[in-house]
Amino acid sequence: MTSTVHEATADEARASEAATPEAQIADTSQVELSIGGMTCASCAARVEKKLNRMAGVTATVNFATERARVSYPDGIEVADLIATVEKTGYTAEEPPPPAPEPAAQESAPAGRDPETTSLRQRLLGSLTLSVPVVLMAMIPALQFDNWQWLSLTLAAPVVVWGAYPFHRAAWTNARHGAATMDTLVSVGTLAAFGWSLWALFFGHAGMPDMRHTFDFSVSRTDGSSAIYLEVAAGVVTFILLGRYLEAKSKRKAGAALRALLELGAKDVAVLRDGSEVRVPLAQLAVGDRFVVRPGEKVATDGTVREGHSAVDASMLTGESVPVDVSVGDTVAGATVNVSGRLVVEAARVGADTQLARMARLVENAQNGKADVQRLADRISAVFVPVVLVVALGTLVTWLLLTGDATAAFTAAVAVLIIACPCALGLATPTALMVGTGRGAQLGILIKGPEVLESTRRVDTVVLDKTGTVTTGRMTLQDVFAADGVDEQELLRLAGALEHASEHPVARAVAAGAADRAGTLPEPEGFENVAGLGVQGVVEGHAVVVGREKLLAQWAIELPDALAAAKAAAEAEGRTAVAVAWDGEARGVLTVADAIKETSAEAVERLRALGLTPVLLTGDNRLVAESVARTVGIDEVHAEVLPQDKVAVVERLQGEGRSVAMVGDGVNDAAALATADLGLAMGTGTDAAIEAGDLTLVRGDLRVAADAIRLSRRTLATIKGNLFWAFGYNVAALPLAAAGLLNPMIAGAAMAFSSVFVVTNSLRLRSFT
Repeated sequence: MTSTVHEATADEARASEAATPEAQIADTSQVELSIGGMTCASCAARVEKKLNRMAGVTATVNFATERARVSYPDGIEVADLIATVEKTGYTAEEPPPPAPEPAAQESAPAGRDPETTSLRQRLLGSLTLSVPVVLMAMIPALQFDNWQWLSLTLAAPVVVWGAYPFHRAAWTNARHGAATMDTLVSVGTLAAFGWSLWALFFGHAGMPDMRHTFDFSVSRTDGSSAIYLEVAAGVVTFILLGRYLEAKSKRKAGAALRALLELGAKDVAVLRDGSEVRVPLAQLAVGDRFVVRPGEKVATDGTVREGHSAVDASMLTGESVPVDVSVGDTVAGATVNVSGRLVVEAARVGADTQLARMARLVENAQNGKADVQRLADRISAVFVPVVLVVALGTLVTWLLLTGDATAAFTAAVAVLIIACPCALGLATPTALMVGTGRGAQLGILIKGPEVLESTRRVDTVVLDKTGTVTTGRMTLQDVFAADGVDEQELLRLAGALEHASEHPVARAVAAGAADRAGTLPEPEGFENVAGLGVQGVVEGHAVVVGREKLLAQWAIELPDALAAAKAAAEAEGRTAVAVAWDGEARGVLTVADAIKETSAEAVERLRALGLTPVLLTGDNRLVAESVARTVGIDEVHAEVLPQDKVAVVERLQGEGRSVAMVGDGVNDAAALATADLGLAMGTGTDAAIEAGDLTLVRGDLRVAADAIRLSRRTLATIKGNLFWAFGYNVAALPLAAAGLLNPMIAGAAMAFSSVFVVTNSLRLRSFT
């Protein structure tokens, strides 16, 4: 189970860590830092290692999102954390608030960030210069006299200017006693370029009639006449292409979160002294009333005070059908008013809104790390030094076995260039970014990467009844009219009387009667008979609505047909309401907590995922078993007190089951936290949502099955990425060391291994 991430006051940290000894020693706070200058997974591992060496500091650094989440004790300042990162050779700063200002959005359009622009410029320049160099080296027919000097002229800017970011990063890391992916690229390309310079100026390669052939593997030639300008220029171009595609793909991976942050309205028409005043959203306060016209976005979470309309919430919930709202209904910020003018009273603003909370959950999930990624990070941290040792060993071994300096040098350079810890570093975070972003678009919020492992293991899903399988509201179900009684009249007279009552059953009858019979008349002489029902005069009729005992007080008996209908309804766990007027029983109405239309389909989908559904409720057994039969659940735990729901979950876990729990109420929070996987309905209470691992923004149980499918698909993508990244390095390094790969081909393979991993993750965007 995951715990909620607090952005943290000391009190919150103390509350969440009260059970640990460390919490008694020092309070902790949490901050998120934007890290600059990281170019590969080993960079992230270095920063993380340095931060974790600080006393009491716990840090997680994510290469894909370029963020560090750091918990630190009293006595350490954020400035100390930033200074530590800077001493490691990188930059750090606190990121701006998640909701971007309109001006900021306009000044930095998507896809035009400085890093991507710089990479694109270097890539285009290097590509233009290196293509002729590679073609001349590969095609002997193009090798005219002194062609090698033209190659040098074209390749030099690529190696110096195109590869400058790699050289700069390698030098910075070397000053701090570290080696990263940039070290491998820089050393490899400079070695190839340096060898070529020696051969041109001091060997035989500078002769006007020099020719050489291109081989995909190591070719043994006279070292003094061999040049590797095509390797130096080609490798730089391929790696720049890989970095550029990787940067673009990473932006695409985070596009769902950016789109979520930009959903909200930018300004709002606030009612001030009876007139509308349009102000920036930041000036809206709780309690303000604002106008939402058709086609406009609802500015913030609130309650409708005037008007009725249909609201399209698809961008928040994934629900395609607009929802009707009227006075008293709640609406969420960023939803779109489809028809009708609404006046809404602001209930939550800024960081408290549903949209902001969703964005926070998604961002927290993307910045976390799954267990599988921690293993990859540990490997990346030692990978580069190991590769440098392997390259040196390859050089020495080839020299000892063959005495061929050219072949030895070529194999060693191939080893340096083929190695790619980047794919390892990108495997998990890119899949997480796309998976959690896609989930947010569908109304599924994944709290953290640890959740993914839980979804793979669960085999039992416990469903709370009220508000999860059922609507949580009493509604009119069946109408049984006595012989000769018009059903519409029965509903009109009973509904009119019940409309004057505040009892939940009465409200259900009144609402159902209004829907089915139209406008209800006004009652006269209304009287509420405590515990029994209501009575009064409607359109000249003395009407009695309530329990059979109330009718008995008027000496009215139910005929056999109505008595049988009442008994059958009560056997199903429904509430039966008797209706009589003018001294005769006229009908029976049944009221129940209605089962959601989608619940049966949802249970079927959960079964298809290999899960055993279990119904859990505090309701009586008759009601619970009736609901279970209707939706297709075999195992029922009924009449369970709120505090005993945890015991039921623990009992199921004690039977060896891995349990997922779906609930929406305060009384479900403890059970959600106890379960191996907690799924909170977003229509429920804050306590339930905080306790859950997955939040389902929509109150549709089918989304629970979608959430588990998406989580499993994301985990499968992560494992596929890691398999490719590990497999690539395990296979490629021996090939390079054995002299079976030309360094330029090695560079291309290295660049595209990272691109493959990110592209594979992007397939999650098509999840439906």
